[in-house]
Amino acid sequence: MKTIKLLFLLFFAAFGTISNAQEFKQAAGIRLGLSPGFEYRIFADAENSYKFLLSTRDRGMQFHLFKEFHNYDLFDFTDQLVFFYGGGFHAGYKRWDVKHYDYYSQWYSTHTAFIAGLDGLVGLEYVLDKAPVSLGVEVKPYFEFFGQEFFELQFFDFAFTAKYLF
Repeated sequence: MKTIKLLFLLFFAAFGTISNAQEFKQAAGIRLGLSPGFEYRIFADAENSYKFLLSTRDRGMQFHLFKEFHNYDLFDFTDQLVFFYGGGFHAGYKRWDVKHYDYYSQWYSTHTAFIAGLDGLVGLEYVLDKAPVSLGVEVKPYFEFFGQEFFELQFFDFAFTAKYLF
């Protein structure tokens, strides 16, 4: 984990300085939380973007697509703190084990199922002044169908994010 952190710091430090988040057209980074993964964002304009997230959860993998709205002037004390919100959907698969019993033995079988659902998204990002990097915290509530239970609702999918802006 230390090696990954060091590589990200060296990667971010190798690029020039840009001080205004509205000048960027794309972002790529990582998400650490209940649904960790890699994300890629395309800015349509200063207030709108599309996010693609490839995440892992419950021994499976999900692909998410979000439409995001950004508010840069919500806080009077700085323009580097960005509030964003949005929504989207996801699809993928998850796996789980089922324990079976017989008279004198027990065993596990692994089940895999397709999942699909809708996501919400609310978060804050801080865009660094001297480097094209943003650090953020977000919550991504979701509900999904199919899987281990036919309907699953999760309100608290919190995560920390780090993105390189270009």
